[in-house]
Amino acid sequence: MSEDRPTTLDQSPDPRPTAESDRTDGGHSLAELRLCLTVPLLCDALDAHGLSCQSPRLPIKPLTSVSPLLLGRAKTTLWADMAHQDPQPYQLELAAIDSCRPDEVIVCAAGGSFRSGIWGELLTAAATNVGCVGVIVDGAIRDLARIRELGFPVYARGCNPYDSRNRQRVIDYDVPVEWDSVRIEPGDLIAADEDGIVVIPRRVEASVLAAAMEKVGAENRVRDAIVAGMSATQAFETFGVL
Repeated sequence: MSEDRPTTLDQSPDPRPTAESDRTDGGHSLAELRLCLTVPLLCDALDAHGLSCQSPRLPIKPLTSVSPLLLGRAKTTLWADMAHQDPQPYQLELAAIDSCRPDEVIVCAAGGSFRSGIWGELLTAAATNVGCVGVIVDGAIRDLARIRELGFPVYARGCNPYDSRNRQRVIDYDVPVEWDSVRIEPGDLIAADEDGIVVIPRRVEASVLAAAMEKVGAENRVRDAIVAGMSATQAFETFGVL
């Protein structure tokens, strides 16, 4: 059972840069969805569409603030370990950051490697400047205290103080990647909170988001009924939601 969530958009201005990417295929704004939805709700909506394997089962956790929901379009980067002098250090990771658009979430597919901390304070500052709303790293980061000061949402497996130079590098970006057999296409919606990560493919985005928003209201009604004294069994029989 989830906590009560608003079903209407807070009218306070969003300080992040605005762009066409803020609108989803279903017409909702990302700002509204961040306030209303959770990863479990999105997983339930995907289950209802026959997509039951869209949440990677990986030990990636929030290392900074998790409120509101991290939600945006996937900006994918593919990383590889290395053990030689990099002739063009940081080239593709910098190009990837510079090409980010507002409301994108940077996805670092590093295979869970702890060879170095591939995300740090300076990349955070650069990503913030171009409107990125967070980063999810299948690997390690560094400069955690400084990143927390910047208020940038970061999800990762943990920390490593080593610099990525000559240890890991981006070998491609804006390409499909896979986490735990979950395919992430550039531009897919990706969400993360304390419960985990979920990927919403573009082809089902509008219907999945509509189903998730509908369940927000349904769960609120169930919660209210249980608080008023209805049993869990009766609530499920009445509303069909749990």
